[in-house]
Amino acid sequence: MLVSRRFWIGVPAVAAGAFLLTACGGSVQPSVPQTARTLAQTAALPVPSVPYQVIYPFGGGSDGGNPETPLVFDPQGNAYGTTVQGGSAGCGTIFRLHPAAHGQWQERVLYNFTCFADGKNPHGGVVRDALGNLYGTTTAGGVNGGCAGDGCGVVFELKHTGGIATLHTFAGGGDGFGPGSPLTFDSAGNLYGTAPDGGKFGFGTVFTLQQSGGSWHFHAIHQFSGGNGGGTGSLGALLVDAHGTIFGVTETGGAHQAGIAYTLTPNGSAWTFAPVYTFKGTPDAGSPYGGLIENGGKLYGTTYFGGRSGAGSVFELTPKAGTYGERVVYSFKGGKDGSSPTSSLLASASGVLYGTTSAGGSGCGCGTVFSIAPGSFAESVLHSFGAHNDGQSPYFGLTASGKSLYSSTVAGGTGGSGTIFSITP
Repeated sequence: MLVSRRFWIGVPAVAAGAFLLTACGGSVQPSVPQTARTLAQTAALPVPSVPYQVIYPFGGGSDGGNPETPLVFDPQGNAYGTTVQGGSAGCGTIFRLHPAAHGQWQERVLYNFTCFADGKNPHGGVVRDALGNLYGTTTAGGVNGGCAGDGCGVVFELKHTGGIATLHTFAGGGDGFGPGSPLTFDSAGNLYGTAPDGGKFGFGTVFTLQQSGGSWHFHAIHQFSGGNGGGTGSLGALLVDAHGTIFGVTETGGAHQAGIAYTLTPNGSAWTFAPVYTFKGTPDAGSPYGGLIENGGKLYGTTYFGGRSGAGSVFELTPKAGTYGERVVYSFKGGKDGSSPTSSLLASASGVLYGTTSAGGSGCGCGTVFSIAPGSFAESVLHSFGAHNDGQSPYFGLTASGKSLYSSTVAGGTGGSGTIFSITP
């Protein structure tokens, strides 16, 4: 079982190609609800021959280690992310991977966190603006040490011209602490994210950073309260539509303490919070760690628990009379087909959903890459981790660049400190 994300250590400007990148943004338009279909069940799961490659194994030293990160790509095909550990001070890095000859990639550390005012242990990767500046969070560090003794975390900007700026230092009060999920841009260039701990009620916050007069200004726009107010913002990025409405999920809270899906709607300078679905747990979905994506006017996500076997699920939310109807479209069984997904999904132009599970698979039980077919919602395992130093435990979802999908594993690889991999469906 996963513990607080603050302590998860160890064990999108993107070249889209054929994929719709709906993991970090997009417009959510209501659609006519479809009649629930009988889901296709398979007696045996096919394991296609899918080209898989470790493009960089981390050594855990100066190059960084334990990359709990999604990836973001620039127009030249370079990939960017973060490592939780390693670097010159051992407190994490921001890195770039450059595609070189013969399928090899070269890593360059762009920044080494010093563990103090600039932050410590960055989870969740970075987002990139049009100028090439990178933005992200650290779960610890900063100048306020009252959270776990090593700081409450920061929001940072790594400037494309060099140098890092701290945009906000968390204090552990009404602003929350320990942010470890990816940030999201809206169409106006504002940043949004969640902190899983702290806040007015101790269940975390949703926050925004808005730029004016050359400075960034932080606002906590929602305080999770537990119960119907939800608790603990998800590991995945928030989804912001063209109207500025935020869509998200919480890992806990709700009537069954299995999490909720919610919206935050801008209303002048205020925000209106509305739960739109309460997860019930097995056989329903339960505990969504990944974020939401939009695909065909509906919302999709994964849950760590729940589903018919209690091993996690893929769920669908359909707009219906001002709220959302929910159904589980796939239940993980554990074993070969994977279990316990913590990732946000990625949708292709044809409607195929791609994701990762943090456990299960036919190897060491170290996770899988999977696809979910549109219509039938049948699952295919594209890769099982744990063999030939291919990595272990993918926590985040996939990013498309060209014809391939890319992500990270927090452990495994030839250096034992995680990997960056590509897979071509």
